[in-house]
Amino acid sequence: MENPRDMAEHTPRSERKRRDSFGMFDGYDSCSEDSSSSSSSEDSEDEVPSIPASLPIIKNNGQVYTYPDGKAGMATCEMCGMVGVRDAFYSKTKRFCSVSCSRSYSSNSKKASILARLQGKPPTKKAKVLQKQPLMAKLAAYAQYQANQQNQAKSKSVVPVEGFDWGQYICSNNLVGAPVSCFKHVPMGMCWGDIAEGVRVEVLNSDTNLSTKVYWVAGIVKLAGFKGLLRYEGFDNDSSKDFWCNLCIPEVHPVGWCASSGKPLVPPKSIHHKYSNWKAFLVKRLTGAKTLPPDFATKVQENMQYPFKKLMRVEVVDKTHLCRTRVALVEQVIGGRLRLVYEESQDGTDDFWCHMYSPLIHSIGWSRSIGHRFKRSEVTKKMEGQMDAPSQLFLKIKDVDQSGEWFKDGMKLEAIDPLNLSAICVATVRKVLADGYLMIGIDGSEAADGSDWFCYHSTSPSIFPVGFCEINNIELTPPRGYTKLPFKWFDYLREMSSIAAPVKLFNKEVPNHGFRIGMKLEAVDLMEPRLVCVATVTRIVHRLLRIHFDGWEDEYDQWVDCESPDLYPVGWCQLTGYQLQPPATQTTREAPPNVSKQKKKTAQYKGQKKSECSLFYLSSSLSSHRTQICGCTTGPGAVSSGFSSALGLVWFCLIVGSCHDSAGSRIITDNCSHHPYSYLKGEKEWHAPSG
Repeated sequence: MENPRDMAEHTPRSERKRRDSFGMFDGYDSCSEDSSSSSSSEDSEDEVPSIPASLPIIKNNGQVYTYPDGKAGMATCEMCGMVGVRDAFYSKTKRFCSVSCSRSYSSNSKKASILARLQGKPPTKKAKVLQKQPLMAKLAAYAQYQANQQNQAKSKSVVPVEGFDWGQYICSNNLVGAPVSCFKHVPMGMCWGDIAEGVRVEVLNSDTNLSTKVYWVAGIVKLAGFKGLLRYEGFDNDSSKDFWCNLCIPEVHPVGWCASSGKPLVPPKSIHHKYSNWKAFLVKRLTGAKTLPPDFATKVQENMQYPFKKLMRVEVVDKTHLCRTRVALVEQVIGGRLRLVYEESQDGTDDFWCHMYSPLIHSIGWSRSIGHRFKRSEVTKKMEGQMDAPSQLFLKIKDVDQSGEWFKDGMKLEAIDPLNLSAICVATVRKVLADGYLMIGIDGSEAADGSDWFCYHSTSPSIFPVGFCEINNIELTPPRGYTKLPFKWFDYLREMSSIAAPVKLFNKEVPNHGFRIGMKLEAVDLMEPRLVCVATVTRIVHRLLRIHFDGWEDEYDQWVDCESPDLYPVGWCQLTGYQLQPPATQTTREAPPNVSKQKKKTAQYKGQKKSECSLFYLSSSLSSHRTQICGCTTGPGAVSSGFSSALGLVWFCLIVGSCHDSAGSRIITDNCSHHPYSYLKGEKEWHAPSG
């Protein structure tokens, strides 16, 4: 083994000769703890700044310092002996740390100050004298300065959110995470490519006694969202050193990065004895293997840039009056999620969270352009730096043709209740707006002034034609107070003298989203949209997903579209620095002792979600009349095939709109020859016709 003192004298050229084309050292023994502690600083990720050759080098516990004599960016005060940054010192010569020291020195008060200190008297403000620090104290101060500089640099970057261990949760329960490619709105969602199990990467080697950072090749054993279960090359079927890692963090590199960056590849100490020629081993293992694209890290950084900036003005739904919008200011941007503060909020606490691609936010002037209600702000003076968010930053809505057959006021449909997202309810078109927008109301639970109408676009995946729930075996929530149960659409349409909205007007596109029942993900609790929680896909109906929040009862489930910007892959919170809410425990679900329990809910109707005062859109005062909305408790189960369901849906809705009265209105009648139930006399349930 080489003498550490000799190794410290190696030039960078001789150091590079010890590595091969893979960036590997000739052998594990040649990179022992002794040699590595005195090797060149280029082996370390946190490299020490270049040091002039004339300065004495002092090594202590693997760290390299220089005497802070002012030539390397540091200076020593000639009056008090304090060590500090040279540029911060006083006078042109940088001899003193402050004006006080300079004056004290020039006024010949140094002796008096020292004498006063020895006598136990405090020094005067003008001549504050401290004990001159010895060499190691100065070195410690310099080391502290370096550490502070590094901490300041790190504080500017996103700090990963810790607390919940996704890896342990997935492995202990043998779970599957939804792939990143299912989420087009997240970083790398559109360019995840062929990253899958078997891909090789270069990562830090944690199985080593070396004091410097060394790396080794690892393969992805299991993939769950952004996180991968990695196994070092050479461990084969041994999983004892497997570890979970977010593949988008800067410490994960494509194979070949170490060689091009001059970083050492060192096999783990647990297996270094298995092979005598590790280079040949890597050549054999990596030939034909896949790795990350060379520009992977660059793409991650580019995808983490968001166009919305602080103090941009937007129009967003008024959470106290769902039927209107208000002006809000962007206060915070985390991973594309916006914390919006309503412009009239005095203390900044009246806020609302949503994603930048949410259909709930719009550019300034949107409400007036389509005829939507808008609450004019009473704030007359804008804050410095405010600007209207450019229109191109918002979600683009598909153009629709309203010139032909179109939605009309009073038409019936089925819609997800924004106040109870576990329920799909009987609903009515209350007002037709411009550009394809509709104001929808939930039958039987609307406020008298229409303040709980909500705006959906005609292409929204949250509205459905009449019969959708029945065909897809989803419990439809009937109007509150409606007594003729089980609910039948043709009876209800006849009683209300209403018509069903034509099925051709609804969005029938079903993308190949890639979600499967049982997949894990991170999902926004839309009843309290600042929270992102551990969740599971429990049912899939075409493009509609049933999201269950782990640890909570089924009544808190939510129906969400497969392309919703409120769904994220495993590891998204860690990557963006957003706080992830872990699965609820029995303790967290129990109400505090001083909170009165809600009345027991009937089997038919299910009450409000989680909190009476924190709703998706409305305050508790507005939603008090809707505390008994029926929830839809459907767990995992068989779903009829997409083809037969769609065919039955079209058949049913066309029949609903096929009969006319004398005035030309479409109605359902018992004696209609095309009655959807006429061919199944005596059957309790209606089924879509085969073929």
